[in-house]
Amino acid sequence: MRFDRLYMIAAAVTVSVLTVAVSEARGFERADRLKKSKVYLQEENRRLVSVIDSLQNVVESYRAGTDSLANELMDLYDENEDKSAAGLNPEDYTPDVTDSLLNIWYLHQVSSREVPEYDMDTVKFRSDVPDSVYVMRLKAMNSFIPLPYNDIVKKYIILYSEKMPEAMPKILGLCSYYMPIFEEIFTEHDVPEELKAMAVIESAMNPIAVSRAGAKGMWQFMYSTAKLYGLHIDSFVDERLDPVKSAHAAAEYLKDAYRIFGDWNLAIASYNCGAGNVNRAIRRSGGKRGFWEIYPYLPRETRGYVPAFVGALYTMTYYKEHGIEPDAIEVPAHVDTFHINKMLHFKQVSTLTGVPEDELKNLNPQYRHEIVPGNEREYILRIPYNYTNAFIDQEDSLYSYKADEYFNPVVIKKIKDGGDGERIIHRVRSGEVLGRIAIRYHVSVSQIKRWNNLRSDNIRIGQRLVIYRGGRAPASVASAPKSTAQTARKSSVNMNADYTIYVVKSGDSLYNIAKNYPGVSAQNIMDFNGISSRIKPGMKIKIPKL
Repeated sequence: MRFDRLYMIAAAVTVSVLTVAVSEARGFERADRLKKSKVYLQEENRRLVSVIDSLQNVVESYRAGTDSLANELMDLYDENEDKSAAGLNPEDYTPDVTDSLLNIWYLHQVSSREVPEYDMDTVKFRSDVPDSVYVMRLKAMNSFIPLPYNDIVKKYIILYSEKMPEAMPKILGLCSYYMPIFEEIFTEHDVPEELKAMAVIESAMNPIAVSRAGAKGMWQFMYSTAKLYGLHIDSFVDERLDPVKSAHAAAEYLKDAYRIFGDWNLAIASYNCGAGNVNRAIRRSGGKRGFWEIYPYLPRETRGYVPAFVGALYTMTYYKEHGIEPDAIEVPAHVDTFHINKMLHFKQVSTLTGVPEDELKNLNPQYRHEIVPGNEREYILRIPYNYTNAFIDQEDSLYSYKADEYFNPVVIKKIKDGGDGERIIHRVRSGEVLGRIAIRYHVSVSQIKRWNNLRSDNIRIGQRLVIYRGGRAPASVASAPKSTAQTARKSSVNMNADYTIYVVKSGDSLYNIAKNYPGVSAQNIMDFNGISSRIKPGMKIKIPKL
């Protein structure tokens, strides 16, 4: 028994010692593991710090690029202060309409009776459609871009869906052709497809729309913005009139605007009034970044732009529910594209292949003189697919057919010497002189003085100068007599004509004022008075009697 007890005690001690030994061994193992884990964690920490630093550099470079882009867009807006960044004059986006849909002739054939005018600030529309239905329909559209609904938006929904019985069928007819193209382009640029509706607001789907401010094409680009986004413009070609290329540029512009503002509705608003005005509205609102939060601080003509976008997009989706039947259009459903590397005239193509000249013009509106200047760079020509075989069969003969007649050196030189004829407003900056400005726009000092009625070479900082880039001004402007101080700057304005003095009232715009004087446009008033579109209450302006 004693032995057994001793054995048991010894066994217990042994177990205890072994337990302690095992425990210590495990402790050492755990400590070793912890030591190794610490080393691992330190290495992992260093690696993650390196990754974070690398990502921070990427973020900073992206931010720098965005800031640079923002500054460039701001500069563009400042250079064209009286115009929108990608669109029209404030007069073209009037308080009566706030979008160019009601101011641009549909393919130059829509009568004024087809596009009624409304003061959207005061008009009160009535509709049989309940608010709940509008809300339900907007929600059912499942738009990537938020589509708000309020009393302002409602007015634009009714405007587009019920108050344009003549214009909307024509616009929707063109939408059936162009919108699938725009959807593909916007998808390629990774921007929301819904933005396609902006073409309705900008130009009523008119590929050759031209505003009084010089914005052109279906997407209404100003010259500087168009050049920034890669659209080629010269005396032969204006790619702003190419619906496809200008849509690519519009997609890039909107993507860049979204990068700056982080909100699609603000990007849409900036397309109308410029990034500068949106930025100012954000500052005045105390840094808020929602469209409806900065709404009161936006230019008056821009406040209706996003509501108009919602109204146009709604109508494009629910036109059937409103009994609208899109018109049939004659644009060919299928088009083939050819790369042109030589001078080619539309008449050569039409004569030898049978393609009607009108169809060539409709499909290729970017060629200003019906000439594809393929000898300078490669261009494309679109023709209806049913003429493709004829074009291929005649391709060797096309370029030589009556080439001496169509490409007479005198005619070609005249086109080239004319420049692109873009009418711009240049704001004089510190250190600039007329000679430097003339070189920049490929014009002469005497031309600038003649266009602006300058008696000397003296100019002041902030002064606005009318310039026709390349020197090709309207005939009456270019030939105006040098001896008179009342040099005409616009073909429709006689500076020696009688005039009426008008005192500007609160809420007035040049567009509204001009409507009260038959035959007078807002541009006439600006040219006659030598002013921009900005007017203030109490200001006295002269209204020419035309």
